[in-house]
Formats: sequence, structure tokens, C-alpha cells
Amino acid sequence: MSYAALIIHIKKTTALDQVSGLLGWDQETQMPVKGGVQRAEHMGAMESVLHARRTDKRIPDWISAIDQSSLNAVEKRNVAEAQKSYDNATKIPADLAEALARLSAQSQDIWANARKAGNFKDFAPTLTKMIDLKRQEASARQTSNASLYDALMDDYEPGMASGEMTDLLAKLRPGLTDLRARIADSGCAEVKLSGDFNEAAQMEFARTLPEMFNYDWDAGRMDLAVHPFCSGSGGDSRITTRVSEQNPFDNIYSVIHEVGHAVYEQNILHADTMAPAHKYASMGVHESQSRMFENQIGRSREFCEFLFPKMQAAFGDIGVESGKDFYKAVNNVQSGYIRTEADEVHYNLHIMMRFDLERALISGDLSVIDLESAWNDRFKADFGVEVDSPANGVLQDVHWSVGLFGYFPTYSLGNIYAAELFAKMQDTIPDLNGKIAAGTLDEPINWLHENIHQYGRVLPPAELIENATGHATSEMALLKYLNKKFGDLYGV
Repeated sequence: MSYAALIIHIKKTTALDQVSGLLGWDQETQMPVKGGVQRAEHMGAMESVLHARRTDKRIPDWISAIDQSSLNAVEKRNVAEAQKSYDNATKIPADLAEALARLSAQSQDIWANARKAGNFKDFAPTLTKMIDLKRQEASARQTSNASLYDALMDDYEPGMASGEMTDLLAKLRPGLTDLRARIADSGCAEVKLSGDFNEAAQMEFARTLPEMFNYDWDAGRMDLAVHPFCSGSGGDSRITTRVSEQNPFDNIYSVIHEVGHAVYEQNILHADTMAPAHKYASMGVHESQSRMFENQIGRSREFCEFLFPKMQAAFGDIGVESGKDFYKAVNNVQSGYIRTEADEVHYNLHIMMRFDLERALISGDLSVIDLESAWNDRFKADFGVEVDSPANGVLQDVHWSVGLFGYFPTYSLGNIYAAELFAKMQDTIPDLNGKIAAGTLDEPINWLHENIHQYGRVLPPAELIENATGHATSEMALLKYLNKKFGDLYGV
């Protein structure tokens, strides 16, 4: 009886949280320009209700009355997640939770306007407020042997400390910088697309991509947003993209990336029940799905050659005459400004920079007033290029505006997981490359359903990946994949 009461309460809380998520989706895709002030009040009011439900004093009573020896693995995970959610929520004052929700809604519009104007000073005061609130949240949740940043990162990668993440990325970095240097010295000419890539044609083409990856349109939709994202779960898993008429790959690979997220959400068993165990395992696991769709599959030689004639049919002359050259254009390696447009060699260097900067912001070692110059200095050191505008620099990502501190490193962890999983798929699925070349992705996607998607949060993320691959995670599979792919492309 106590277990049933607990689950009924949690499901209603999750339903309200999903309503809040729909408000966020609407703000980024449909909301009138002048709706920001009201939306901040909406979000604050919703968070007030959610916080009250998450800290309901009946929760520990229900949990203590449950005979956990009678529960199955899914039910035990539901109880464990309920306990963790209650413990975290009760540490945070209600007024702080509401203030964070309200500021996130306000901050997002302020960030978008500052990005459009190319002026970091327009956003800096709001970011200062956000960091102050996130420090308060982290301090309330901090355990004796963890940092403030650890408390925040646990929301996205439960069970992994920032020290472990730092060590993993530190092992990755030398191999990336060595590969980048060899490519830079190769003297290979850059291959680029050219042609008419107007917005209407791009969006028409973009709508053909999700079904290639088994996205269920009856359980989703696609819209435009300033910063592409996936929203929702189960039977309502929405994706967004953006369009640059100078760079159609931004749209194409944003769609494929977000479809990776959505296909995961659409295939978690019983996700529509809204119980805690039927939620994604972690953001690192989530990113592994989107990054694999985008990179190991979507940027592979086989898929590029499959996509090439479809691009020609959609856009006419695109400036390259063969699938081989199209593959090279997709995989150009260069020190670009924008993380979401970065090639696979540079992408993790973008993440490492953000990881270091946001840890310094949360610890207090870096002030917001010095953030833009710190970003520009680090970018020049890592990429050898001067940042030309805040919109291409410190203002390019939405994450800090909505308080997502601790999220960035999960992108690189996702790349590491993706490489591990894809290597296992290559060993397991006969002629995987041939299936990708034919655009028949049912078998690899079903493999992911069986080994990753269906489990939701029943297993801890590290255990989930280890069970799927047969060994503990390391950076080696990613470095092997990158060196083989770009070594062949650039002859290095």
C-alpha cells in the first residue's frame, strides 16, 4: 500500500514536471517575443508546486513502511530514486528553488538578446545572479567529500565525481591534440559545399531525416529554435533544429543529433508511466545515443555516400560531384568557433574548455566579469584562432543561461560511450557498414533498444555501458575510432 501511494504521488509530480517542460519548449519555439516576463512567473509558480510535492513529508514515511525485500529490480530503483529526489529537494529552500526557475526563464531571453546583439555585458549581470543561486543550491546539497561542482554534476551524471571526469578527459586530450596537429600538417585542401540552401528547402529535407533513424512521428514533432534541443519523453518526444543558409550541415546534423536523443526517449520501456525507473540513465548515456547517430553513423563514409544523391535531389548542384567528396566536406577538420558545428577532432576540446571554465565559475576562482576574456584566451590557446564576437564565443551556448552547470562534460562522456558501443556493434552485427551504406538502420537501432534504451534508469550508467560492451569504459575506443577515420581521410 505504501509503495502504491509513493508511486502515485511521484507520477503526478512527474506529470507536472513535464508540463513545466512543455512551457520551456513553448518558450523556445512558439512563445510571443513579449511573453518572457509572464513565462518567468509561470515557471516560478510551477516550481513552487513541484518543490512542495518533492518535499512532501509523507514520502519518507511511505518509503520506511515498504518491505523492499518484496520488490523487483524496477520497483527497488523507483524507491531509490524517490529517496534521492526527496533528500536533494529537502536540502533546498523553497524560495531558492522558485527563484532558480524564475531566473532561468528570464535569463534565457536575456541571453538570446545579448547573443543577437553580440554584447556579453548585456548578459553578465544575469549570469552573475544565476551562478550565485547555483552555488547556493550546490552548497545546500554538497556532501563532506565532494565539491560544489560535484553536487551539480550529479544531476546529469549520477555516481560520477568531477575528479573521475577530469581524469578521463585528461587521458583523452593528448591524443586529440596530436591528431589535430598531424591533420594541420597534412596539407590537404578543404572541401566545401556550395549552392542554394534556402530555409524552406532545408526544412523540407530535414523532415526526411528522422524516419531514416526510426523516429516515430506519431510520438514527436520538429520545430525551429535558437539552440537545437530535444524535449519530452515516451509518446511526446519533440526535436528542434536551426537553419543557416550558408551551412546546411548545421541543420542536417542538428536533426540527426536530436533524433538520437528522441529515439532513446521513445524506446524506454514504460516511459509513459512516468515512474522514476523509466527515465533515461544519465546525460552521458543520452549523449552517447545522439552522438553515435550524428557521428559514427551520420558522418560515416557509408552514410555520406547514401545521403549524397538525396542532397543532390533536394538542392541540385551542391558543389561536390561524388559521395567521396561529400564525405570529405562533412568531415572537414578546422578550428571553428561553434561547438555544435565542430568536427569530431575538435569537439571534445570545446567541451574541455567549458568544463574547466564552469568549474572555475562555481568554485569562485573565476568571476563573471573576467569570463569573456578567459574564454577568448583559452580559445586562442586551444584552437589557435582569435574569437571574433561574443556570439561566436562566450554567448554561443544556452546552457549557463538556464543554470545547466555540470552538463557540458557529459557531451564528451557521451562521445566516449558512443565509441565503445559502436565498436561493440561492429563486432556483433554482421556487415554493419553495409547496412549503413544502404540506409537500413533497423538492426543497429534495435541493438541499442535491446542493450541501452529499454533499461531506462534501472541500471546505473557505468554498469549499463559495461554490460553492453563487456568491459569498463575507457577513452581508447574513441581515440582508435578518430585516428582510423581521420588518418584515412587526411593520410596521417
